[in-house]
Amino acid sequence: MSDEGRNLLSARAELLGALKRRNYRFVTPTPLTHARVAARKTKANDLRDVLGWSLPFERGAIDAEIAAALGDADALETQGDLLKSTVRVSSLDDDLFLHSAYPTVQTDAVFFGPDSYRFAAFIRAELPRLGQRQRIADIGAGSGIGGIVAAKTVQERSGAGSILTTLVLNDINERACGFALANAYAASIGGAVLSMDGDGLTGEMTYDLIVANPPYIVDDAHRTYRDGGANHGSSVSFDWASRAVDKLERNGVLLLYTGSAIVGGVDHFKIELERMLRAKAIEVEYRELDPDVFGEELEREEYADVERIAVVGVVATKR
Repeated sequence: MSDEGRNLLSARAELLGALKRRNYRFVTPTPLTHARVAARKTKANDLRDVLGWSLPFERGAIDAEIAAALGDADALETQGDLLKSTVRVSSLDDDLFLHSAYPTVQTDAVFFGPDSYRFAAFIRAELPRLGQRQRIADIGAGSGIGGIVAAKTVQERSGAGSILTTLVLNDINERACGFALANAYAASIGGAVLSMDGDGLTGEMTYDLIVANPPYIVDDAHRTYRDGGANHGSSVSFDWASRAVDKLERNGVLLLYTGSAIVGGVDHFKIELERMLRAKAIEVEYRELDPDVFGEELEREEYADVERIAVVGVVATKR
């Protein structure tokens, strides 16, 4: 990492630390809810308005330490006489996650929202029965919530004698890798925390736990956090799963959280995914976590034959 990169990482981690000292909390809703609530104000009155609702603010509206930290983190832009944060900060329990400000229209935007909370809940629900894990990778990490929650859950279960040695945060989006690394440092993850740019895991290292929340919606703007590709948005999830299980150690587990378009009552993604994984001698558990999300997408031509989009959780174990 360059000196500039280290300075930016330090500034972002310090921003999160300053917010923690102020007991900052913000639960991020869907973009539609965000738009409705944010429309009630024209400018920010407090930190939650600035860093949660992404509203512009007057100079002096927030305390000097936070304003300086945002500047050091290269996270401020001007809008006429007002300032606006280019980052957003969401909370999950005692941890804070830096990601892109609303609206996330940029192709390299780093998203955090209700799916992030559901992904975290899925990981927490599955990990207790999987035993200890030492090498964790989060593919398509985004804000890093999957890997961070997995690592902290492993450490909390093992107490002071934590055996976690490595957390790898992987994303094709360099901006996401930067945010994820800062979020992991601020969360005080033990062991080695590494970021890995690129489309999937590279190198010789294998893992005993891989977590992944691929994009699963057809997106005409091709935003990396959202575009799931062909087959009603399932092709990216299928590809990630296929490559991820090849990086698992014996008894390693892939926890895949994604979505599936249901056509005529049939989950075609489930059929194809289970066929592929079993051909690789992978044990598969597959279940619906939420039967109906992103219903507004069904109005689009790409979903003309789809009756619902389900959120699914997959536990794939290499024996």
